[in-house]
Amino acid sequence: MKIFKSSYIFAVAFAIYSQTTYSQENKILNWMYVGSYTEDEGFVDGKAEGIYTLQQNIQNGKLTLGSTVAKLKNPSFVRASTDGKYLLSVSELNDKEAESGFVLSYKINKDHSLTKINQLSTHGFAPCHIEIDKTGKFAFVSNYMGGVVMMYEIEENGNLIEKQKIELENPKESHAHSVNITANNKHAYIADLGNDKIWIYNLDAQKGTFSKNAQEFAEVANGAGPRHLSFSKDGKFAYVMNELNSSISTFQVLESGGLQLLQNISSLPSGFINNNSGAEIHLHPTKDFLYSSNRGANNIAVFRINIENGELSLIAHTSTEGKTPRNFNISPDGNFLYAANQDSGSISSFKIDLETGMLNSLGEVLEAKTPVCLEFVE
Repeated sequence: MKIFKSSYIFAVAFAIYSQTTYSQENKILNWMYVGSYTEDEGFVDGKAEGIYTLQQNIQNGKLTLGSTVAKLKNPSFVRASTDGKYLLSVSELNDKEAESGFVLSYKINKDHSLTKINQLSTHGFAPCHIEIDKTGKFAFVSNYMGGVVMMYEIEENGNLIEKQKIELENPKESHAHSVNITANNKHAYIADLGNDKIWIYNLDAQKGTFSKNAQEFAEVANGAGPRHLSFSKDGKFAYVMNELNSSISTFQVLESGGLQLLQNISSLPSGFINNNSGAEIHLHPTKDFLYSSNRGANNIAVFRINIENGELSLIAHTSTEGKTPRNFNISPDGNFLYAANQDSGSISSFKIDLETGMLNSLGEVLEAKTPVCLEFVE
């Protein structure tokens, strides 16, 4: 009887210790999923096997490379569900590789491995971006080829079902690159690189419908090529990263959902004359700083936001210590920025100065195969 009691007490104590240790580990670690290229597509020589994981030490910012958790072709963009239970991924395929591109849903397991739930056609080719609305019920996938954006419903078990097909004008020239939804969940903007337009839509999350706004679109400069978009914290301004002319367009967001152009500013260093294409854009989660990446100049541009009129002023450019920073992300606490250098197969780490917005290299460049998307999962 005494032996039984001793064993029982030991088991309970060990369980409490294990739970406490696990809890403490969770407090110092963040998890990231890395989307990648796995195939030689001409513009990129993919070396990865699919989606893999990273661990971030939130105290010192250091990264640890994890394992491949899903093997599939060209998961070039991944997005976690709002509740952190599921991970959505595109499979970026062209018309020579399959009948369409695909979107996949995965369950995120406790150990951060992934279990595939289902896979659906994107009814276009080269799907390159996923957006999830603020209710977490709907996902939008942009196809770079074909002029199609797909709306899917995310069921409670993570299963995806087709909801609506949005066909853009001039489909042969259209290159839908992203969908971005306002904080009030009422309006959405489709960045169409091929048509140099931001298509404006209304979202009714209760009915699950997507319809054109009274202002059907906003234009950027001819040949600018709008790619990705980020909103100011108060939702009054939208910042569009233009891929082809490496500029950022600032728009005022009207109550109706319409957009009014306020400013265009270069994302490049003064005097830079070599080839470049703009890529990612992110607002700092707590401060009035905006960051954008340049592929060619291979740097991150740092801007300060004037909170009164939304306009940007350049602070600095920081080398990403690698080639072709297609994507970057900022840690949830706002202390660190990580850049995915696609063509040098590396991820570089920076400490963010919260007073100035400046990026300070941690002196750590992690080898990682063809990384093109970094997604934190809390």
